[in-house]
Amino acid sequence: MAEDNKFPYFLLGLGVGFVAGILTAPRSGEETIEYIKEKAVEGKDYLAREKDHLKESAATAVDKGKDALIRQKEQIAAAYEAGRQAYRESVTSTGSGAES
Repeated sequence: MAEDNKFPYFLLGLGVGFVAGILTAPRSGEETIEYIKEKAVEGKDYLAREKDHLKESAATAVDKGKDALIRQKEQIAAAYEAGRQAYRESVTSTGSGAES
C-alpha cells in the first residue's frame, strides 16, 4: 500500500528540488540549465519505467472498488430481503391472531 503513494511524493520532490536548485545553484546559468535538463530527463525516464506499475496499481484499485461495490450490493439485497421476510411474518402473525 505504501508503494502506491510514492508518485505524488515524487512530483512534490521534483518541484521542491527544482525550486531549491534554482535558488541555491552554485553553477553558472548554462550549467544550471544543463543540470535542470538532466533532471527532467531523469524524471521522464522514471515515469516511463514506472508507467506499467502505475497502470497496474490503478487497475488493482479499480478492481478493489468493484469488489467492494458488489459486496455492498449483496449486503443491501440481503438486508432488503430480510426486511421483506420480517414484514411478511409480522403481517401473517398479526392476521392470524386477529382471526382467532
